[in-house]
Amino acid sequence: MDLSDIDLLDLDRFTEGIPHEWFTYLRNNAPVHHHSEPAGPGFWVFTKHEDVVAVGRDAKHFSSDQARGGVVGLEEVAVDMNWEGGQLMLTMDPPPHTRHRRLVNRGFTPRMIGMLEDHIRDVTNKILDDAVAKGQVDFVVDVASELPLQVIAELMGVPMEDRHKVFDWSNRMIGSEDPEYSVSAEHVQEAQIEMFMYAQALADRKRDDPQDDIITKLLSADIDGDQLSPMDFNLFFLLLAVAGNETTRNAISHGMNAFLENPDEYQRLVDNPDLIDSAIEEILRWASPVMYFRRNVTADLDYKGNQLKEGDKVSIWYVSANRDEEVFEDPFRFDIGRQPNDHIAFGGGGPHHCLGANLARMELKLFFEELTKRIPRVEALGEPARLRSNFIGGIKHLPVSFESAGQVAAKA
Repeated sequence: MDLSDIDLLDLDRFTEGIPHEWFTYLRNNAPVHHHSEPAGPGFWVFTKHEDVVAVGRDAKHFSSDQARGGVVGLEEVAVDMNWEGGQLMLTMDPPPHTRHRRLVNRGFTPRMIGMLEDHIRDVTNKILDDAVAKGQVDFVVDVASELPLQVIAELMGVPMEDRHKVFDWSNRMIGSEDPEYSVSAEHVQEAQIEMFMYAQALADRKRDDPQDDIITKLLSADIDGDQLSPMDFNLFFLLLAVAGNETTRNAISHGMNAFLENPDEYQRLVDNPDLIDSAIEEILRWASPVMYFRRNVTADLDYKGNQLKEGDKVSIWYVSANRDEEVFEDPFRFDIGRQPNDHIAFGGGGPHHCLGANLARMELKLFFEELTKRIPRVEALGEPARLRSNFIGGIKHLPVSFESAGQVAAKA
C-alpha cells in the first residue's frame, strides 16, 4: 500500500467496513497527510491520538465556526448550517461558544441526568420485552433506535406519541448520502421548519407551565443576564434531536455487533456484570460513532514540520485515534476489561467535548446491563448493513435472534 491507494472520499469503501488498513498506514507513515479532492484544494488528515486531541483542544488555531467552513464536509460543497438569528453550538468558537455552553450546561447537571435513570431502565426493559417476544428482530430498527429516541423525547419533554416525528425530522435533516435515506434539499428544509415550529410551540408551553425538567431549565437559564434566544433554543433542540439520537443508536448497534463477532466477550460480561463500566468504555472506543470532525486553520502555522495555511481544511479522525497502537495495546482486540482506555469517542476534551457524554454513558450502561442480565444468548442472523458515510460510523440493519434466560433454561 502507498498513499495513492487511500481515498477517504470514497463513501462506497466505508459501506464495506471502516478502512482501518488505511488509517493504520497513515498513522505509521503519514500521521499528518494532505489529501487531495477532485474539485478543490484538498484537506489535511490527522490520524494519531495525540494530534487529534491537540487539534480538538486548540480552538485558537483550528476553528469550528461555520463562517470558516464548519465541522462537517471535506469537499468544496456548500453546507447551509446558518439560520437567521442563531447558530448551532457545534459550529461556534469561543467566546460565543463558551457563553452558549454555560447556558445549556444548566440542563445537563448530574442531578438532571440522574433524574432520567429509572425512565431509561424502564424503557430498556420494555424494548427488550418486545424483542424477546418477537424472537427475531432487526436490532438497529427494533431495539437500538428506540432507546435514544425515547430518552431524547423524555429529555426534551416531547410527548411519546410525537417521538417518531423527531426521528423523521432528524433523519431527513442529516441528508445522508446513503441511497436508503437520501432526501432532497427541499425535504431537508421542510424538516428544519417543522422542527423549529414544534420546538417553539414546546417552549411556549414550558414557559406557561414550568416543570422540573431539562427544557424548563434551559429556557430559564440566566447567567449575568444572558439567556437563550428563541432561535438559540430551537437550534439546541435540533442539535439534541439529531446528535443525541444518531450517535447513541450507532454506539449501541456497534456494541451489539462487536459482541456478536466476539461471543466470548459477551459471555464474559454475562458472567461478570461488574465489568459493565469498562465494557461501555470499550464499546465507545470500538464504535467511534462520529468518525471525524473538520476544523479550519485560522492563521499560517507549522505543525510538526507541516506547513498549514490560513483557510486550510483539517480533518481529525477519532476512528483512527481510537486504534492508535501507541495508546492502546492490541487495539484491534475487543476487550471489555481494557484498562486503561483513553478513548476519545466524545472528542477528547476541549471546548467541543460532547455535552451529552454522561447521558450517553448512562444509556449504554443501562441497556447492556439489562441485555446481558435478561438475554444470555444472542445470535446473528446475517451481516450488518453499514451506512454509506465517511462521517457517521453507522449500522443500518443487524438481524439477530434473542433468547431470554427462561428460554435458555428450558432448553437445558
